[in-house]
Amino acid sequence: MIDDLLEYNNAFVSQKGYEKYITNKYPDKKIAIVTCMDTRLTELLPASLGIKNGDVKMIKNAGGTITHPFGSAMRSLLVAIYELGVKEVMIIGHSDCGAQHMDSETMLNHMRERGVSQDHIDMMEYCGVDLRAWLSGFDDGCEAVRRSMHIVEHHPLIPNDIVVRGFIINSTTGKLTEVEHSDK
Repeated sequence: MIDDLLEYNNAFVSQKGYEKYITNKYPDKKIAIVTCMDTRLTELLPASLGIKNGDVKMIKNAGGTITHPFGSAMRSLLVAIYELGVKEVMIIGHSDCGAQHMDSETMLNHMRERGVSQDHIDMMEYCGVDLRAWLSGFDDGCEAVRRSMHIVEHHPLIPNDIVVRGFIINSTTGKLTEVEHSDK
């Protein structure tokens, strides 16, 4: 399957399909969006917001959440703010998210079924990684967005002038609903 993508890529480059996407690394709209990696949002989210290539910095992960103040999503936001000129942050969860109600025990069982040894799982825990917490989902999408907003708003390295707002996007219609802002 990857070879099919590479074949397409070679044709894309040779036919100069990239020319209409040329932009620079600085987001024109000075916005960073943290959202889910869900396949339904790949084209729907930009289309529903009227954004195009070069407009925003898009940070995607499972659930569209910031789960740790010093994790990769937060690091990406700091780079976007301090190196790329971002002034506003949108955290966008979505309806029917696969990370919602995700069960860490089920995922650990899937790992074992795919050949990950219990010794490796035990070693992770011995090294201080709480796999059950790290692999857990969330029960309420709005609350997950609020928690992410709270982490950004109260992060010691985020300047006070950064605007942080949260939303849930309907993964079918693209309708955004704003999530009540957490206390600063």
